[in-house]
Amino acid sequence: MNHSTYSRLHIARDHGVATVTLDNPPVNVLDVALMHDLRRFLTATRDDPHTRVIVFQSADPEFFIAHVDMTLIDEPHAFDEIAKDAPDGLNPFQALGEMIRAQPQVTIVKLEGLARGGGAEFVAAADMTFAAIGRAGLAQCEALMGIIPGGGATQYLSQRMTRGRALEVILGADLVDAQTAERYGWVNRALPADELEGFVRRMARNIAALPPGVIAAAKKAIPPTDLRSGLHREHEAWAELFALAAAEKLIRGGLRAGAQTKAGERNLERLLRDLDVQAD
Repeated sequence: MNHSTYSRLHIARDHGVATVTLDNPPVNVLDVALMHDLRRFLTATRDDPHTRVIVFQSADPEFFIAHVDMTLIDEPHAFDEIAKDAPDGLNPFQALGEMIRAQPQVTIVKLEGLARGGGAEFVAAADMTFAAIGRAGLAQCEALMGIIPGGGATQYLSQRMTRGRALEVILGADLVDAQTAERYGWVNRALPADELEGFVRRMARNIAALPPGVIAAAKKAIPPTDLRSGLHREHEAWAELFALAAAEKLIRGGLRAGAQTKAGERNLERLLRDLDVQAD
């Protein structure tokens, strides 16, 4: 595989572990280029017998995946080519999550920074996530933009936590720290930041070193839940809201106020709440 063909990913392989570093500055938004690379990598690796574990991390320790590219509001057809390959009834963001969930390898997210919106949905789609205390944060902040999550969060979170907590995350729209995320079931463990790298490396290598057939048997015995009907409902609800003028106004306002810049993303929820107040 020619790794140079990936414009937004750096890939290293060792002891059956593929470490995928996301590198889409300034804040790793999930845009067409990053999604294209992720889909190509997952497809190319699916049948690779030498890769048994995939670890996702970020080149920027402050941001894992900020969220879906908000400039989609100005380029509504940007994802059309990717959407052609999505299963019927799913949008391309949901299709990416389902690709991750269906991957035969064990998928692990090493979460050091912030993951909101589509980034948080990416985290929830992975088999395991380990998060750095004091650095990692997760948020489904879409409600502050007049929409709901549209990349699987309504379904994935319902598998990981109680309905009440899923509604708290989606409608409360706050940034959730690593320890709270662990308590809610959003991530596997919250670890001291200086222990995260070593822990994930050991976990990934130990799994990759298991006898042949063990990983496949475990994933067969504990299959991902079929969420297709729920994802259809989510997409319909998301699309209806996304088409409203209120959502367009809030998303454009967020971009003008600094979303998708490092400064703006550090306090994105406050930035978006201020827009809501101005709209009132």
